[in-house]
Amino acid sequence: MPKINKYVDIDTVEREAKKDLIDRHSPFITVEGVAKKCEMLPVKVKMGNEYTHPDDFDHYIESITLFDGETKLAMATFVPGTLGNEKSHAEVTFNIRPMKNKLNLIAHGYCTKHGIWESTPVVVEVAE
Repeated sequence: MPKINKYVDIDTVEREAKKDLIDRHSPFITVEGVAKKCEMLPVKVKMGNEYTHPDDFDHYIESITLFDGETKLAMATFVPGTLGNEKSHAEVTFNIRPMKNKLNLIAHGYCTKHGIWESTPVVVEVAE
């Protein structure tokens, strides 16, 4: 199994020294709107917050995957050049339909050069 890099597992000193590397590879989840059971909920996942990621032939974000705990909800794949061969934030909005009272959202981003990176979990309360 490939190593999964997590922002929270990197100590503060190393995080500060490698802020650009860590930030550009970390997925950030944003839930748009209020979660209601059985209604579509837009969930945006963006790779990097402050720093952009390369979009080169041999170094790019290949995929973004969204999970609810251990359950895979959605996945988007990219090919080199999707972002115009310029540094950018790969991002995608997944429209999901919550069917339970709480979601534990986690995203993985896969960089072809630096492996899998996991987001900080986002807990979403779902209204009836």
